[in-house]
Amino acid sequence: MQYTKLGDSDLNVSCICMGCMGFGDAAYDQHSWTIDEEHSRKIIQRGLDLGINFFDTAIAYQSGTSEQYLGRALRDFTRREDVVVATKFLPRTPEEIESGITGQEHIRRMLDKSLQNLGMDYVDLYIYHMWDHQTPLFEILEGLNNAVKAGKARYIGISNCFAWQLSKANALAEKEGFAKFVSVQGHYNLIFREEEREMTPFCLEENIALTPYSALAGGRLSRHPGEMTRRLQEDSYARFKYDATAQQDEAVIKRVEELAENHGVSMTEISLAWLLTKVTAPIVGATKLHHIEDAAKASDLELTQEECTYLEEPYVPHKLVGVMAQNTAAASKGKHVWSTGDQTI
Repeated sequence: MQYTKLGDSDLNVSCICMGCMGFGDAAYDQHSWTIDEEHSRKIIQRGLDLGINFFDTAIAYQSGTSEQYLGRALRDFTRREDVVVATKFLPRTPEEIESGITGQEHIRRMLDKSLQNLGMDYVDLYIYHMWDHQTPLFEILEGLNNAVKAGKARYIGISNCFAWQLSKANALAEKEGFAKFVSVQGHYNLIFREEEREMTPFCLEENIALTPYSALAGGRLSRHPGEMTRRLQEDSYARFKYDATAQQDEAVIKRVEELAENHGVSMTEISLAWLLTKVTAPIVGATKLHHIEDAAKASDLELTQEECTYLEEPYVPHKLVGVMAQNTAAASKGKHVWSTGDQTI
């Protein structure tokens, strides 16, 4: 396993981050394909054995049960100081806004609940899950800065934003003496490369860590064309993001398959090895042991520049989908739009 610094922080993280959205009680009806605590623990333990020390979850994942599973497993299998734990918070709900809950108070409540779920005194990285167009940016930044000052979060990150939003936020934070965002978690993989327009060059210039989600496009970049899995069948949000472009994406996926055969490795390894030439640490979900084993192997696989170019050649521009499309709509209309997995509110 390879390790690197997370942007301007002093956090030393594995180049593969274990994404924990697939862990949690499926009875909460957010994602039907998540796995129970027993199987989650085996994957977490295997990840630790392979050298993974970076874990990403969120209070929204299966109503907090993902955080609970992760926290209990880490307490049993390792020392707190040996792992880097990230979790995320959602914007204020319409009910909170109506009742006058401020952005600062909302963040304090959400973080305290996440810490309770995790059974921890602090998180290493606290992530603003999606842009809240109904809450002043100053309130968000002050609330996050309060969390850092209180020792409940070591650093802060952001997810699902545009480069101009991240630039605006960090400029305001610098002006006010607040903690700045050290990482950004965006939607980026071989068949969705829109982050390369502005976010990637901006973060490289500012030394902001790129920790993309959907690194394998919900399994599409790790499966042979036509191969079906439970998640591919049941993950309606991933289908919403990728089904419309399946035909144009197939050309890229076939090249991943070809290179995997040439190297004698899995498609997962090829897809992640390419991504590791672009980012700090992709977030890779796992619901089976071999998922995380293949991901770990990718950190030691080096592709040539010619191979990277070959994988990139068939790509055509994509429309924004999912949370980022909602972000665009909300910004243009001044409305509060946020997502909890399959639902947009």
